Parts: sequence; C-alpha cells; structure tokens
Amino acid sequence: MDRLLPALAAIVCGTAAVYWIRSAVNQQRVARRLAGEKIDPDIWRLADGDYRRDVQTATSMVLSAVALAVVALVRIGFWPAVAVSLLAVPAVVSLIRRRELDELARVAGDRAEVEKRVREVLTQEELAPLQWAARLAPSDLPDFPGFDIGQAYQASSGAMAGDFYDVFKAGGDRVAAVIGDVTGHGIEPSITALQAKYLLRAFLLQFRDPGQALEQLNAQMSVLERGEEFISLCVLVFDTDAETIRYASAGHPAAFVWHQREVRPLGATGPLLMLTQSATYHSREMAWDVDDVAVLYTDGLAEARNGDALFGEDGVASMIRRDPTASPDVLTKALVEAARDFAGGPITDDLAVLVLRRT
Repeated sequence: MDRLLPALAAIVCGTAAVYWIRSAVNQQRVARRLAGEKIDPDIWRLADGDYRRDVQTATSMVLSAVALAVVALVRIGFWPAVAVSLLAVPAVVSLIRRRELDELARVAGDRAEVEKRVREVLTQEELAPLQWAARLAPSDLPDFPGFDIGQAYQASSGAMAGDFYDVFKAGGDRVAAVIGDVTGHGIEPSITALQAKYLLRAFLLQFRDPGQALEQLNAQMSVLERGEEFISLCVLVFDTDAETIRYASAGHPAAFVWHQREVRPLGATGPLLMLTQSATYHSREMAWDVDDVAVLYTDGLAEARNGDALFGEDGVASMIRRDPTASPDVLTKALVEAARDFAGGPITDDLAVLVLRRT
C-alpha cells in the first residue's frame, strides 16, 4: 500500500500534466494570434497570462508526477506515503473541473475574436461617413481640358452633411458645375443630397437648359415629401465651343463670375427645390472667356458670423477682387480662411466651395 498510493497519485498527476500541457499549447496559439492583430492590448495580456498560468500548472503537475513515481519505487512507510500522495489532490481537482476550465479557455478565445470583430465594425463605421462625403464632394475631381478647378468641403458634424458639389461632362463641349445645400445635418440630408446630385446629372445630360433640368429635379424630389427638407442649388453649364455660361439657381446664394475685370453675381432664377412641386426655373447666359473665374459656394461660407455681422456675399466678392488671378486652389483656401478669420474661429456650419477658371 505504501507503494500503491504514490503510484496511483503519480498516474493522476501525469494525466493532469498532459491536460495542462495541451491547454498551454492552445493558449499559446491564441496569444500568438492576438499579438499579430491590432486589438486592445489588455485582451492580449489576458490571453498571455492564461498561457503562462497553464505552463506553470503543467510544470507543477510534471514535477509532482516525477516525485511520486520516485516515492513509489522505495518503501517509506504507510503514513508518509499517504502524506506524499496528497500532492495529487490539486491534480484531481483540475481533472474534475476540466470541462469548466476548457469552457473558460474557449471563452477567452471567443472574447478575442469578438473584440477583433467589434474593432472591424467600428473601423467601418468611422470610414463610412468619409466614404459618403467623398461621393457628395469628391476631393479629386476629373481633369477637364480648358479648366483649372479648386474645391473645399467641411462638415460641421463629423463627415455627414447636406452640402455637395459636382463637376462633369454634360455632353459635347459642355461641362456642368453644380453646388447645393440640403437643410439640416446628419444622415437624412446627406441621403437627399446624394439623390439630388445624381438625379441632376441625369437631367443635365437630357436637357441642355439648366432651368429645365432644375424643374425636372424639383418635380422628382418634391414627391419624396420630406417635411421641412429643402434644397438650394446652383448649376453652371460651360460651353467652351460657344464660349458661354448658361446658369440657373434654385434659391441659392449668389455665385460670382470674374469677367472683363468685374465681379458679377449670378442670382437665383427660381425658388428652393422641394418648396412646391409646380415651381418654374429660368436660365440665363453670359460670356465665358479665357482667364474668367467662376466661384460657387454654400451658405456656410457667407454666413460665417462675428457677433451679429455676417461675412456675407460682399465678403466673398471682396476676396475675389483682391486677387482674381490666383489659382483656383489658392482662391478656394483664401475664401475659407478669410471667413474663418472673420468669425474669429472655426466655421460652425457645413460649407462647400468650388472655383473654376477657364485656361
């Protein structure tokens, strides 16, 4: 009996050692995988801690099994053998709790996987507004022969805004430039802005007259019946062959054209879109010569505020007159910085600016 008890205890400790070695190997795999992924460092530390705990326990079980095996080979008396065999008690407990410990190990691995997926989702949520904004107001516009273009876009709340702009070929030698603003902030105005932007593209390809295109757009958008949601919008169609601009504006702040050494406003030719389904819109035409400049913007620029005073359309026109020969990129930045300086700090409203020069 003084040999049998240590022998049985050695077998129990050896069995427990095998279990803990296997558990340590699994924990090591989890820890190594987490070390190579961009997750919360605390999650990796927990997995690494579990691995080190299992290694320590496995080592203890192996040493206990070896010690008990040695004792089993010699006669040390019954009661000493019983006392030494108590080394197997932790091994017995770990084997009894094996399922529970396996479940904890599985939870640790699942926890790490959940953490990874959560971070992936959060990353997608962070990128989604930026990707949305890139559709409303792309930072990289296509190159159009005969045009130099500058643009600026700023959303007051994250990247979701109702301001948008667009520049595209409208058929033949015609290039269309559009800028617009949907009332409100957040996802719903952004959705409306995206719908209006691409519907207007289709109508400007269908109709040569921008006023007629605005009437069609208003008829389609008014069907949506989105309560207090309205759109101000200005569209300029440049015909490089005829050397003209044909423009229409739906209640939008006056765009400006630098032509024959004068800054000329392009006022509204109809009401806001979605105000009434039966609204009519007219278009007007003017010359478009080499080195002429067109400046379009949303009200976030003109409504930069210093107390009760507004930067206003006069402030925009004044900046154009200051250096109309500046490149569109430089003029765009100068307009935004001037409005910011006037306000004495960041501009709190959404804004978009689009500047085009004929080269």
